[in-house]
Amino acid sequence: MSVYGYITNIQRCSTEDGPGIRTTAFFKGCPLKCLWCHNIETISPDPELIWHGIRCIGDQACVRTCPEHALELTPEGMKIDRELCTVCGACVEVCPSTALEILGERWNAEDLVEELARDTVFFQTSGGGVTLSGGEPMYQADFAVAVAKGLKEKGIHVALDTCGYYSQSTLESILPHVDLILYDLKVMDGAKHREYTGVPVDRILENAKFIGKSCIPVWIRTPVIPGHTDSEENIRAIAEFIVQFMPNVQRYDLLAFNNLCIEKYALLDKVYPLKDAPLMEKATMEHLANVAREAGVENVQWSGMTQRDDTSVEIPRVEEVRRCG
Repeated sequence: MSVYGYITNIQRCSTEDGPGIRTTAFFKGCPLKCLWCHNIETISPDPELIWHGIRCIGDQACVRTCPEHALELTPEGMKIDRELCTVCGACVEVCPSTALEILGERWNAEDLVEELARDTVFFQTSGGGVTLSGGEPMYQADFAVAVAKGLKEKGIHVALDTCGYYSQSTLESILPHVDLILYDLKVMDGAKHREYTGVPVDRILENAKFIGKSCIPVWIRTPVIPGHTDSEENIRAIAEFIVQFMPNVQRYDLLAFNNLCIEKYALLDKVYPLKDAPLMEKATMEHLANVAREAGVENVQWSGMTQRDDTSVEIPRVEEVRRCG
């Protein structure tokens, strides 16, 4: 029986989601509601309609076609009544300029495997592969397992980018089909974790310990968010947890905050909660990396945009953030 699921995007030529050149599939749906989430379009498990104002030519065929009368083109832009909209796609089909788009495409697992495998030549020459990301891939566990299994049968390296918030049995279902786990550890303090992400941290830590008993390589990743996750205490606690419970961790990545997702929030009629937060300072990122090293983690790296001393943005070093195409 075929397994189906929803994907928001397929990013090719990524060098940020594991080793080598990778193709990353972004799964829809996530149990966390992180204040700083950059992939707001992947939080809801359901397809969502958005409007790109820069593409719109004012034809209004969409308004006339909508069976629920959920669209209104005003001088301020397209108003989407999300209570009325059923995301049927009728407006998308008639839009002559692709201004309307549905986020979340339904895929058959076998078809998605074939699509991802198109980039095999790049994987083979670079030591890359496919990364299952999101959202949270395991929010669609059966679908994620089917995709990972299909890729492995083709000899493709599979990485799972995960928040770890699900049952141990769900975790066990995918472990035989992945070669690398990119595991998020955001906040060690239980009360703060619940405040910032909407869920308790206990299950995430238990699953991390379980993964630590496996032979699967792990990269731990912490988003460094000003005023939230950027304290020495937090980074030290995560590093000490890694040293104590996860001997299979190959590297610890500190990912500097940025606010490049503001426009994505606007497309979904939302306001980014941290839109006014400053970028991290380079000296702070280097200091936090040293804090982790001093706690016993050997391979600590940081990446992302930072402030210059004059408060302008410093472009990341080539070895820190790379993309091709």
